[in-house]
Amino acid sequence: QVQFVESGGGLEQAGGSLRLSCAASGSTFSQNSIGWFRQAPGKAREWVAISSGDSTNYANSVKGRFTISRDNAKNTAFLQMNSLQPEDTGVYYCNVPLRDPLFVLYAWGQGTQVTVSS
Repeated sequence: QVQFVESGGGLEQAGGSLRLSCAASGSTFSQNSIGWFRQAPGKAREWVAISSGDSTNYANSVKGRFTISRDNAKNTAFLQMNSLQPEDTGVYYCNVPLRDPLFVLYAWGQGTQVTVSS
């Protein structure tokens, strides 16, 4: 079982930036895809960005603004979020996505809250 600890969230004004971190336990981190997900108040959780091998994929809503990266040596993934918008508000989580990113491999961590004010 892999556990995730997300951090780096906070309150930011629209147009600002935040960098989220995801620390994962376990020795198989480098072998798996890693994704960032978010859940806005009253909405279903959605995938935001996925890193798989040498490729990355982004949800249309964040494309060009968010960048996912990872440090396999430290079992850590990052999400650099620029040009933040109020609609980016939500709790952000990381996990290993399955082929359909609606499903993930492990239990969710606590997440980190991101609040963007207009």
